[in-house]
Amino acid sequence: MLYFQRNCTGRYPQATLEYAVTLYLNLAELLGARIEQGLYRPGQRLPSVRALSVEHGVSLSTVQQAYRMLEDSGMVSPRPKSGYFVSEHRHLPALPAVSRPAQRPVDISQWEQVLELVRSTPRQDVMQLGRGMPDVNSPTLKPLLRSLAQLSRRQDMPGLYYDNIHGNLALREQIARLMLDSGCRLGPADLVVTTGCHEALSCSIRAVCEPGDIVAVDSPSFHGAMQTLKGLGMKALEIPTDPVTGISLEALELALEQWPIKLIQITPSCNNPLGYIMPEARKKALLSLAQRYDVAILEDDVYGDLAYTYPRPRTLKSFDDDGRVLLCSSFSKTLAPGLRIGWVAPGRYLERVLHMKYISTGSTASQPQLAIADFIKAGHYQPHVRRMRSQYQRSRDVMSDWVTRYFPPGTRVSRPQGGFMLWVELPEHFDTLRLNRALLEQGVQVAVGSIFSASGKFRHCLRMNFAAQPTPAIEAAVRNVGETALRLLDQDDACA
Repeated sequence: MLYFQRNCTGRYPQATLEYAVTLYLNLAELLGARIEQGLYRPGQRLPSVRALSVEHGVSLSTVQQAYRMLEDSGMVSPRPKSGYFVSEHRHLPALPAVSRPAQRPVDISQWEQVLELVRSTPRQDVMQLGRGMPDVNSPTLKPLLRSLAQLSRRQDMPGLYYDNIHGNLALREQIARLMLDSGCRLGPADLVVTTGCHEALSCSIRAVCEPGDIVAVDSPSFHGAMQTLKGLGMKALEIPTDPVTGISLEALELALEQWPIKLIQITPSCNNPLGYIMPEARKKALLSLAQRYDVAILEDDVYGDLAYTYPRPRTLKSFDDDGRVLLCSSFSKTLAPGLRIGWVAPGRYLERVLHMKYISTGSTASQPQLAIADFIKAGHYQPHVRRMRSQYQRSRDVMSDWVTRYFPPGTRVSRPQGGFMLWVELPEHFDTLRLNRALLEQGVQVAVGSIFSASGKFRHCLRMNFAAQPTPAIEAAVRNVGETALRLLDQDDACA
């Protein structure tokens, strides 16, 4: 059992209080994950406060705080003299179907639709539900802004100089520390700082592949990585993907037997756009499969720190003992995309990645690296990420409820286990390109599903962002999407 003592002022030390808060937040996240995974069903009684106190070695008040947090989120409800129960009113929509992509390598298309999304700029008159933008309005980011300002005022102007091609040493040291939470034991020399995760992905792909090579990808898959393959003259082989367990290892093995696949590109933790976390046993099995066929793995972990569970999921890289996994990530989703700071742990491909970085951007901007290093070293990163995880999980539940309420009957919705993206599947004959055109006239934008497929599949799907704290304006925009979809469906049925 853990006990906390007051200091000479009669108050608890600040570090002790922060530790106590961490304890109940972690316990709430763990219980919430068990409920999400179906280990506790609606209406089922949860373990008693005393039982959880003994099981986790925490105080009774810590367990009560965790239960109160789950009660506030609507996941559990107390019953007098009976304990806590999983809320019975939690009705979850059906999950998206397992994808059925083409069973052959294809040339990648959809650039025009991707360009339409990424060239849109923030406008007051457009509610942009499609962009991969975190909430940058949290007060926990203020120390980062102060650090940026202080660097600008320094007489020696450190932010104006070139830095090492590897990236700033202080930042790489802090990243290596953060990566311990994902099971990785890396040193600063194992890391290369990049201009966002996009450059990390691009350098990694070019380090492993040549034009004409085949890359296996999960399906749906991040459009940025696929457009990189397109620009480099490579083909994508989409692999069926389950919205809960991730890429089909059985289908991947058949593909490896049939095609000369050079690289497997995957986002196994807090996947974009489906939001799943691949179970650890399947991560190990995927790595074994890659070893057997001697294939490299490009692991995109940009959302990994935003998993709702604690501890955060282990990376594929943490199981890698022969350097075949190139782990890519960034601070674009956890802090802010405008910083443009990412990194890659390339394993055996380190020298090739360094060369690819040198011929593309050279060294990365110094000032944001220095500011982020200060932010992490001062202990601000973890409290910020904890706050955002809780916010995003609550926003996910609200957004899912809105979709259930306002979208056409039979709509399927993902159940993200981290991050801030919701994948919505409408009837198979529906066209979200047509929907998005109609929505733009009404001041709303979503990400159409076809950009997440090499061959333009998922035309009946869309992705929406739930990073911001829910507001009436966001609810009105989601209702607008659902009602417009219903109207277009009715028009299609009338013409049939």
